[in-house]
Amino acid sequence: MINRRDLIKGTAAVIPAAVGLQMLGTKWAFAADDFGGPVDVLNYALTLEYLEAEFYRQGNQADLLTGKAKKYLEDIQKDEEAHVVALKDTITSLGATPVAAPQVDFGSAFKSKASYLETAYTFENLGVSAYLGAAPSLLKEKGLLTAAASIFGVEARHAAILGVLGKKEAEGGVYQGSFEKPATRAAVLKAASPFLVKAQTL
Repeated sequence: MINRRDLIKGTAAVIPAAVGLQMLGTKWAFAADDFGGPVDVLNYALTLEYLEAEFYRQGNQADLLTGKAKKYLEDIQKDEEAHVVALKDTITSLGATPVAAPQVDFGSAFKSKASYLETAYTFENLGVSAYLGAAPSLLKEKGLLTAAASIFGVEARHAAILGVLGKKEAEGGVYQGSFEKPATRAAVLKAASPFLVKAQTL
């Protein structure tokens, strides 16, 4: 049996690669057939980035934050806007058409500092799990997979910052266990649907 201490010490390096992958693979069921190809994955990601970018635009305009929190969320907004531009450019470069931004309504998310930070924390974690869930559909597109992974990494850092700002515990708050969990397309749509003005797909 391999325990966490062995992994940290590096003694688990003796595990054959195939066995290690099999151990990890049994933890999650990836839904690689959720998408109709690379462009579908990119437009899915673009829709999520539209949602996040608009969320931060409205939230930061509400002027609920001060000090470091204000600066952090302004920076996060810029990141999300950069993700939108990068995804649109990539989709266009592939000869396809980027999806239009969805109509959104964030309800009471901006009624207070606490509600803004909590909703932002929820959005960022949704983005992390969405990118991870879509990753298998890009396995044959290494360049796109690397680009998506670079966005995934930034979304995870955003989620961590927001967890700290929200004064959450580390284990079970800032992060949920030792391994990140992917989300299916259907699960992401269900989580995002309260913020979409009318029935829309992701």
